[in-house]
Amino acid sequence: MAKYTGPSCRLCRREGCKLYLKGEKCNSDKCTLLTKFAPPGQHGKSRKKASGYSVQLREKQKAKRIYGVSEKQFLKYYTKATEMRGVTGENMLVLIERRLDNVVYRLGLGASRAMARQIVNHGHITVNGKTVDIPSYLVKAGDVIAVKENKKDMTLWQEAKGVKNLSLVKWLEWDNENLSGKVLALPERADIDADIKEHLIVELYSK
Repeated sequence: MAKYTGPSCRLCRREGCKLYLKGEKCNSDKCTLLTKFAPPGQHGKSRKKASGYSVQLREKQKAKRIYGVSEKQFLKYYTKATEMRGVTGENMLVLIERRLDNVVYRLGLGASRAMARQIVNHGHITVNGKTVDIPSYLVKAGDVIAVKENKKDMTLWQEAKGVKNLSLVKWLEWDNENLSGKVLALPERADIDADIKEHLIVELYSK
């Protein structure tokens, strides 16, 4: 799937909910959803009844867009989840939640997942002392994620020290002074705050 390069807020309008793709803007009065409720396009205001397939497809698209993964990547996580013990849908979301770019976002080092992904791509992050520039890298319990030592003097990170982390979850621990975090345990479904009905996605892929 080609990378989407259009307006991020257009995606939120299409899914009819906040996907938190623009960082602080999503929580401000400037959020596009506050003024434009209908999906984009000339037929956006139509009240056509959604089919079962359409509802399942929209749920999958919403999940992909929240985490910023491609169709190929998303299908890969689903396939891997089917081979694991437990509930497939929950396993799939937990796998995606363990992505390094998502963990960097959860630690508050990026205002959005897109920004966190760019930070990882540019080699600013280390895992257990080694530079990792692959956003899809899956963290494990006990891993230490930190800003690279020779990057800590950058203005971006100095500003981050003074910002209260609102995205931190209980399975992560953050050391504000050293700009590092630790994965205390693997996330569980209850730890994922995204409004995703994963059973619909499983139903779609199971057809």
